[in-house]
Amino acid sequence: MNDVDRSMAPAEVGRLARAVLDAVGTVVVGKREALELVLAGILAGGHVLLEDLPGLGKTLTARSFAQALGLDFRRLQFTPDLLPADVTGSFLYDQSSGDFSFRAGPVFTNLLLADEINRTPPKTQSALLEAMQEKQVSVEGVTYRLDEPGTYPLPEAQLDRFLLRVSFGYPSHDEEWEVLRRRMARRREEAEIKPVVDAGTLRAMQAALEDVVVEDSVGRYVVALTAATREHPSVLVGASPRGSLALLLLSRVRAVLANRDYVVPEDVKAVAAPALAHRITLRPEMWLRRVDPTFVVGEVLDSTPAPASGALPSYAAGR
Repeated sequence: MNDVDRSMAPAEVGRLARAVLDAVGTVVVGKREALELVLAGILAGGHVLLEDLPGLGKTLTARSFAQALGLDFRRLQFTPDLLPADVTGSFLYDQSSGDFSFRAGPVFTNLLLADEINRTPPKTQSALLEAMQEKQVSVEGVTYRLDEPGTYPLPEAQLDRFLLRVSFGYPSHDEEWEVLRRRMARRREEAEIKPVVDAGTLRAMQAALEDVVVEDSVGRYVVALTAATREHPSVLVGASPRGSLALLLLSRVRAVLANRDYVVPEDVKAVAAPALAHRITLRPEMWLRRVDPTFVVGEVLDSTPAPASGALPSYAAGR
């Protein structure tokens, strides 16, 4: 298939998405739910924050998805001495022509893994913000569009740019043995996955999500959940409207993975913690009590009534 977008039904999106997950699952063992969330972030056109201890498969997951989706992949190791130009690129002087030419940085790729982003200074962290939100970078006053598809804490403004946060955690004993067994079976370190789709098909899958229906009461449920995080007594700063948008986009992906072209409240509930927890700033005394933002999202889910309605969405009226 050539790299041209084409129309696609939500049912086909679900079929292809499950095929991608099956392919990645041949390499990343036993983390289907977390892998679904990562793929949901990609299909929703967002950025995924993989937060975990070293050695738990973050790089392997990113590389495997890039291979299965037929995307260019780059990994950038963030260090304390990394400069913004090391991320975005810079102008170099060409002695033969007597002119400056732009050398693109690693951010110019389809899928970028920014490894250990919290180890680099805020100035370099901020170099990613324009790329993440505007899908472009500016170097020496020139704007370049990006192709579509001791540590420093990440500031709230940057955390909010991530559509969702995912953690894999340690594998079970059986899963860890399966990792070793597969390594011995393939007789080499690197695992290769054949592409399931290409970049053009991925863009068509992303576009098809716009056809997944969100009924008004479900949309208002999304807003109610996000707003409730701002009113929780343990919270200093709740989720912004970006949180509502993240819930909406991820719920649509969850629906197509379940063979539906409409969102139900259970879809929203399933992605609420990954979409909202990292957007919540707790009151200082809550950290002393070891309260986790995920616990806050759980309480919000318990206290916010879910709708039960089969009405058509108002935005679809007259279509």
